[in-house]
Amino acid sequence: MINLTPEAATAVKGAMERAGKVGAGFRIMVETGGCAGHKYLVGLDTEPREDDAVFESSGVKVFVDPDSQPLLSGMTVGFVDSLQGSGFVFENPNAASQCSCGKSFG
Repeated sequence: MINLTPEAATAVKGAMERAGKVGAGFRIMVETGGCAGHKYLVGLDTEPREDDAVFESSGVKVFVDPDSQPLLSGMTVGFVDSLQGSGFVFENPNAASQCSCGKSFG
């Protein structure tokens, strides 16, 4: 299961509204790359794919593909808005290491 903080859920719902995709899902994936080995990819998807795990957290549907599931299980997704910028932050118990930007992990 993946948990969204209230701040992350608000950010996702706002993105859905701006994109005209109210009621869509928040897709989280892992792709090989980034400076630590794996990188997070996030986006909006209108429907889950056939093999996706579907969770609900803070009123948002979360879609995760089968290859990403073991790497993301138990993760918490937050959202920060600061002078340095805004964006999602990932607290992943499966990451042995992560890069300084927090967008990739090993």
